[in-house]
Amino acid sequence: MIPNTMKAMVLTGHGDIDKLEYQDVPTPSAGPGQVLVRVTATAKNNTDRKAREGLYPTKKGEIASFRMGGKATLTFPRIQGADIVGRVVAVGEGVSDRRIGERGLLDFNIYADGRSDINLTPDYYGHGADGGFAEYVAVPSAQFHHIPNPELTDAELAAMGMCSYQTAMHMLTSAEIRAGERVLVTGASGGVGTALIQLCRLLGAIPYALSRQDKEAALLALGAEAVLDRSNMGNFTNRVKADTFGKPIDAVMDLVGGEMTDRLIDTMIFDMNARDTYPRLSIAGASGGNISEILWTRIYLYQVQIYGVSHGTRAEAEQLITWIRGGQLKPVLHGAFRLSGLHRAEQYFVNRSSQFFGKIVIVPDSQWEEHGKPWSLEHA
Repeated sequence: MIPNTMKAMVLTGHGDIDKLEYQDVPTPSAGPGQVLVRVTATAKNNTDRKAREGLYPTKKGEIASFRMGGKATLTFPRIQGADIVGRVVAVGEGVSDRRIGERGLLDFNIYADGRSDINLTPDYYGHGADGGFAEYVAVPSAQFHHIPNPELTDAELAAMGMCSYQTAMHMLTSAEIRAGERVLVTGASGGVGTALIQLCRLLGAIPYALSRQDKEAALLALGAEAVLDRSNMGNFTNRVKADTFGKPIDAVMDLVGGEMTDRLIDTMIFDMNARDTYPRLSIAGASGGNISEILWTRIYLYQVQIYGVSHGTRAEAEQLITWIRGGQLKPVLHGAFRLSGLHRAEQYFVNRSSQFFGKIVIVPDSQWEEHGKPWSLEHA
């Protein structure tokens, strides 16, 4: 029995966590080509906070969320939450009722067209349309991928959501990473960082992680070749040389930005005679600052290729789903909070301790006992 109303955490405007209100709202229905999903877990991403705070400006000084298609798609009220896992409970026109009961993972993108190779105006569920911080959500049937794998709990599957893994995949494919190349990953202990390390290994590349030293054991176990301590950036290039046996980094996957950018470029250009490809800098975040000062002569004389990455393509999503079904990617789940405790989850995420590693998932209160309690962070 699908109820007429549901619990949801509703974003009412740009601002602090007080803009997130736990409300009773109408339960959506499945439109043509859609499935209605009873949500069991939704991963929390940094983009939830940044969109809420208006930290995606496309003009200096702007407080807004990105609007690459020409107009704002984040309108209020909005239910956030992109990486959705759940069960199909109803189908819309044109969708087989054989899908009812399937567990799935959402490809979170709202695509502008049917192309599989490019995504020029990225948007996503939880931003341009309601997402998974609710008990139910209606999404395109073709983008809700059946993942039967019994070895993965719903919370673990949500931790493998497309927001992190597809962004990581697009960073690597944009820079045309090849087997054997040395790849430096910043922000390595977060969702995109841990995805990058796994994907590098799948592609045959060699990932070097930049993170806190207390994350070293976990990052090495995940597949990092070496871990560079981000708390001590003195003689950084020399420390990279020591780990790479004097070879330059082939490409940097950067989620930090700010004053770090110049130092990252240094690791790629200190010996151009040892390279056989152009230095590449793939950027999908700016946690260390939205402005970097760089001498343009360093970019064009050393021929540094820069790639800005936001989300990814249908083809990349399909490849990731194939790898998840095949057990080639592993979840990195830190823990879970109830949907009604999303304020606490946001505070925990921003002020996370040195023990934080991987993803947080949000579980509807009605699903908590089965899908959230085993991973609870409520008393952390």
